[in-house]
Amino acid sequence: MEDIKKSLRMPLFGGNTFSPKKIPARKAASLSSLHTLDRSTREIELGTDYGPPSMKIGSQTLKFEAGEWITESGGTVSNKEMQKLKKRNTQLEEENNLLKLKIELLMDMLTETTVQYHLIQKEMEEVKLH
Repeated sequence: MEDIKKSLRMPLFGGNTFSPKKIPARKAASLSSLHTLDRSTREIELGTDYGPPSMKIGSQTLKFEAGEWITESGGTVSNKEMQKLKKRNTQLEEENNLLKLKIELLMDMLTETTVQYHLIQKEMEEVKLH
């Protein structure tokens, strides 16, 4: 017995012996009593037709039928197709941002050229007057 106590000592924690905490009792597996009801009572309580799962994201409603999410308009959207569309959308947004930057740069260049043109035109008018 003394050997067991020595082997259970933990020198890093001041020599206290190891004593695990008691494990709390498990809670009941289900708090619902529906599993105890017979089929006819469950049908009365829950109804017989649950319908397919559906969700609304933004303004679009999706239903889960035959293993795929189907849009309200009837088209199916697979995960692979959704990823491709998202990737394409990201590419188009990046291209749009690049084009906006190019337009801004061209507008700056046009403004600078217009200012230079007006300055040269003004100098030429002054030379003509003198």
